[in-house]
Amino acid sequence: MTLDLSRGWDLLLALLPETILTVWAMALLLDAAWHHRRPEAQRRAGGLALIGIALAAAAALWLWLSSAHATGAPASVAVDPFRWAVDLIVLLAAALSVVFSIGYLDREGILIPEFHVLVLFAAVGMMLMAGGSDLFVVFLGLELMSVSVYVLSGIDRRSKVGGEAALKYFLLGAFASAFFLYGIALLYGATGSTKIPVIASQIAPLGVAGHPMLLAGMALLFIGFGFKVAAVPFHMWTPDVYDGAPTTVTAYMAAAVKAAAFAALVRVLLQGFVSVHVRWEQVIWWLAAVTMLVGNLIALAQRTVKRMLAYSSIAHAGYLLTALVAGSVAGAAAFLFYLLFYTLMTVGAFAILSFKGRNGERDVLVEDLAGLAEPHPWLAFALTVCMLSLLGFPGTAGFIGKWYILVSATGGGYPILAAVLVVTSVVSAGYYLPVVMAMYMKPPAHDQAHAGVQVPRAAAITLAVMVVALLVFGLWPNLVLEAAKNGSHAFLPRGVISVGAPVAAGN
Repeated sequence: MTLDLSRGWDLLLALLPETILTVWAMALLLDAAWHHRRPEAQRRAGGLALIGIALAAAAALWLWLSSAHATGAPASVAVDPFRWAVDLIVLLAAALSVVFSIGYLDREGILIPEFHVLVLFAAVGMMLMAGGSDLFVVFLGLELMSVSVYVLSGIDRRSKVGGEAALKYFLLGAFASAFFLYGIALLYGATGSTKIPVIASQIAPLGVAGHPMLLAGMALLFIGFGFKVAAVPFHMWTPDVYDGAPTTVTAYMAAAVKAAAFAALVRVLLQGFVSVHVRWEQVIWWLAAVTMLVGNLIALAQRTVKRMLAYSSIAHAGYLLTALVAGSVAGAAAFLFYLLFYTLMTVGAFAILSFKGRNGERDVLVEDLAGLAEPHPWLAFALTVCMLSLLGFPGTAGFIGKWYILVSATGGGYPILAAVLVVTSVVSAGYYLPVVMAMYMKPPAHDQAHAGVQVPRAAAITLAVMVVALLVFGLWPNLVLEAAKNGSHAFLPRGVISVGAPVAAGN
């Protein structure tokens, strides 16, 4: 299907998933306001939100299967498989967040139906970030996502730590947005455009590949992205915000927010700055290496499960950055594959934590999971699969994802960075495996240690499907690998390259 984005109808088709979700979220906001005081309003809003997410996902899948692509001059939105793939991952994370939040909000007494509306608006912002072919569209998506997540972080107004988390996220997010916007201004000054394909086409003719204004703009853009993906040293907000926010919100932030920010970064690097790969490869190299080291080493020192998972998410940001260093289509494919299963294993781990804890789960220690396998064997098995997949244990989808990232890094000529990934993955066993050992090899603190653990039926079914996916695609990954390669082909026209070969010659 060919779309001419200069025509209104074709542009609407290109933005169909975002349009559906936006209209649905606005209608749901009215419905939530109308039924706000009813006890079942939160559950009703959650069910309706899932319908909206399903409709948006169907639209994205239809556009992907229809091979939708744009013709004519570069527009402000991209129409390519990479966008549809990231849209589906973001919508999956949103759906999982809603499913696990319905029972969680009831239990915690957060009877606010607008919670699910904010999840939808945040998803719209993430989809705009992933599909933005103009830096201003990316910025608008970034702001819509950020404002929604600010509110979600502090939505439990009775929680002081939740309010602190929201304030910290707001302040640091404002700094990140300022850096990002100033970077856009400098890039416009250097190239005369904010459209990513036009920037790429103007660098060589204008001879600005080494111009200070272009380099400064790139640097400021990277700082803005660094905050959003929680890369070291821009990670300072992550532990406190993840720790203070409601656990299902933390899961949404750790998966979907990271997915959207990384997707935008991939497009900027592989579509906008591929011709100046030599200028940014060392920056991404060091960001990836330091993020992997710091995230894993500090995670070793954590006693609470929630903060351990927060630092774990920082380490995984380093793994995803490793996929981008070579500036290759193989790296983009590895990124998409790993991102999908990172979403499943991260949301799954936080969801199981939410079943175990109370009042934000901030006080759940690894020792509190001791003996969980006896009264709740399936829940312990699910958490074990999530932990092993995060570790990269053979037989899980996490292992295949890390292997694919290693192949892209070594194929691009970065064996030292690949070695850092392997070593830090080994280090991560020091905090993932104790969780498994506690559940299976240690007795519970007392007979009623796990008496309060309750798993709603819908959440249990969803969790079971996630665990099966992590195991099945860990053994038979070809279907998802092919889809990931198809998504990465969005960047093929920018250079004569094949999957597995770096974009920039001599790297």
